[in-house]
Amino acid sequence: MTDAERTRLAAARDNTEHWRHWGPYLSERQWGTVREDYSPDGSAWDYFPHDHARSRAYRWSEDGILGISDEHGLLCFAPTLWNEHDPILKERLFGLTNPQGNHGEDVKECYYYLDNTPTHSYMRAMYRYPHRAFPYADLVATNAARTRDEAEYELRDTGIFADNRFFDIVVEYAKTAPDDIAIRITATNHGSNMAPLHLLPTLWFRNTWAWGRDDRRPALIRTGDRVQATHPTLGTYEWTWSGTPELLFTENDTNTERLWDKPNPTPYVKDGFNSTLVEGKAGCVNPAGTGTKAAAHYHFVLAPGASETVYLRLSTTTHPDPLADLPALFATRQAEADDFYRRVSPSLTDGDGRRVQRQAFAGLLWGKQYYHYDVDMWLDGDPTFPPPENRDMGRNHNWRHLNNADIISMPDPWEYPWFAAWDLAFHCIPLALIDPDFAKHQLDLLVREWYMHPNGELPAYEWAFGDVNPPVHAWAAWRVYKIERRVTGKSDRVFLERVFHKLLINFTWWVNRKDADGRNVFQGGFLGLDNIGVFDRNM
Repeated sequence: MTDAERTRLAAARDNTEHWRHWGPYLSERQWGTVREDYSPDGSAWDYFPHDHARSRAYRWSEDGILGISDEHGLLCFAPTLWNEHDPILKERLFGLTNPQGNHGEDVKECYYYLDNTPTHSYMRAMYRYPHRAFPYADLVATNAARTRDEAEYELRDTGIFADNRFFDIVVEYAKTAPDDIAIRITATNHGSNMAPLHLLPTLWFRNTWAWGRDDRRPALIRTGDRVQATHPTLGTYEWTWSGTPELLFTENDTNTERLWDKPNPTPYVKDGFNSTLVEGKAGCVNPAGTGTKAAAHYHFVLAPGASETVYLRLSTTTHPDPLADLPALFATRQAEADDFYRRVSPSLTDGDGRRVQRQAFAGLLWGKQYYHYDVDMWLDGDPTFPPPENRDMGRNHNWRHLNNADIISMPDPWEYPWFAAWDLAFHCIPLALIDPDFAKHQLDLLVREWYMHPNGELPAYEWAFGDVNPPVHAWAAWRVYKIERRVTGKSDRVFLERVFHKLLINFTWWVNRKDADGRNVFQGGFLGLDNIGVFDRNM
């Protein structure tokens, strides 16, 4: 077998085919992040809680469960679930914010990143969804009652999965071409009883029109047995599906009536599907078959051990029979992924070692996220909303130059849907084994002029860019250079020289700003259990 994945990587590197255009760039969580915080006191975890997420349009990015998006986060796809017992549709992951958890932030879900290739030609992951009502209130209350010396109260501890009363939802993606993505979702009932499941594969546009900067509104329009997705910059895609689901349409606009008791400008708002299915309300989805958010609604009653599979396709190409070749496509992409990882570590046997390494790579690759944050725009606010209060000397006010809209390797797509300089440097070491071009791009990114501060400091992380991470960026660049030379036989001296010159500026900042006593011992750093240091980042 030819090494198809490395051929795709070469085409992406040479800009002949844009295989990285689509990927797992949709965050598992966007609520409660700094970017969505417009409060006067900087209380990000309180300003945009999980309870608002289903009803309130995001400003900077989107979220969903095991979803995908294009590299600019404009068009998004993810599955939505309902078991007929939950008080809300399961559209995104739930967890505790930092003040709620007895050990800080913590996701309270069960999900597994199973496979992924560097160009995302094949991806697989699984979400475990209980038959019974998700214990939102119990998780919050019980963790709040525990001290930091006690164990965390996890989803499994609630008994929600007792007697195997859960569905395993396996989500797979395979690309025929850079802009031609096949989707397979398989739901399996592991319980001993019949159980209902509503599966709503959902396609939507990120809201870019409500903020007073660009009022062009994209559209999802049903045309017969397809949905046409048209965006002023992304172009046009066709979305198709297997079976005969009910098509639902609404708008990705805030439900101001629910949140703030103000009239909605349209009856069709972001939580329209939830209002229709869970609350049984009429008039919440658009009967005209158009909007900026659409779902294919499947309703199954699964027998014990039974599975249901649906296929979908999102493509810029019109296919006469779009689903006919998808099972064969998935088999081909899986075989190519097997071949790719077999060549990554030929010395490993086909046993546990290879499987552990491959799933570890999958976790890294699923952690690539679209990250959007223009600090200058965020500090000033948007024309259609009142200006944020107390921002002039607040969080990140010294970083107005920082303007991020890139795919970045994240510490975690849930707890940290934002980059951290220290974590990113370490991620690039294993990434260089399978995708040295992406690893080099990541290291380059943080020293570019729209990331690096004019004084030479690297941005630490979203909560406070001016905090200091240990100076490991140069070490990571040198390691990536050597790893690429070892695995490919090529030495990218151009990369090394380019990043070296920027890191000289960063080194000068360290010497001038973090060695006040002239001892050649840097002061300040990141203090945390995941990256412990002998110095306090705040001091």
